[in-house]
Amino acid sequence: MPSPPSYKLVATDLDGTLLHTDGTVTDRTRDVLVELDRRGVPVVFVTGRPYRWMESLWADVGGHGLAICSNGALVYDVAEHGIRSSLPIDPDTLIRVGNVLRKRIPGTAFAVEKTTGFGLEPGYLARTDRIDGIPIAPLEELVDGTVVKLLAQHEELAADAFWSAVEEYVGDLVTTTWSSTHAMIEMSAYGVTKASTLERLCGEFGVAGADVVAFGDMPNDIPLLHWVGASYAMANAHPSVLAAATHQAPANDQDGVAQVLAELFGIG
Repeated sequence: MPSPPSYKLVATDLDGTLLHTDGTVTDRTRDVLVELDRRGVPVVFVTGRPYRWMESLWADVGGHGLAICSNGALVYDVAEHGIRSSLPIDPDTLIRVGNVLRKRIPGTAFAVEKTTGFGLEPGYLARTDRIDGIPIAPLEELVDGTVVKLLAQHEELAADAFWSAVEEYVGDLVTTTWSSTHAMIEMSAYGVTKASTLERLCGEFGVAGADVVAFGDMPNDIPLLHWVGASYAMANAHPSVLAAATHQAPANDQDGVAQVLAELFGIG
């Protein structure tokens, strides 16, 4: 491993990476994050989660700094409790993607993640348990200029097969990825990834990609892992992520991120 203090910024995914499987942050991980903050090393949380799923985590992972949410489509200012910037998908593109996938992959159902909340089609309900107050309507009625992520779900196809098909049919219109164990594909505006947004933020901070260490576990982390100076796939990561990373960290349930950071930065 590189010797400290080689890195000027830490970028880490949350689910399956920094967090334990039950979604919690351990004291060990919290202590390491606090020490990095004390040393002035920024930790940017880079997640596929919408920012509305993050509120319960700020006390554990640090109630300050910035978080990249929705696979790079949104930057959230934690201290200000507000959206710093967003990269929505053009409404006409959303409708076109929906039409193509309905025709090419019958049985596809959609949901949208907006800067203002969440909406879904009736067919998307099968795997959704957060429906109170959520608009339920055809995609065409949910689309506006605030959609930062389009979700497509299929109840019969395997995740890898569905992603391959979606990428083939609409990969020239949107950026596709996935981070789920079932056939649920996440789409951002074309060219928007965790890596592209982190690169923009690092430019503002004056930090080069070579000075960043990053951690991830699922295919939506691959662009991020390719961009940074040192990349760590968790031991529990998807095989494609293990192949993409330059290093392997212990599993998330073993506080793998904290273990690596403690060694890299000489934290006792």
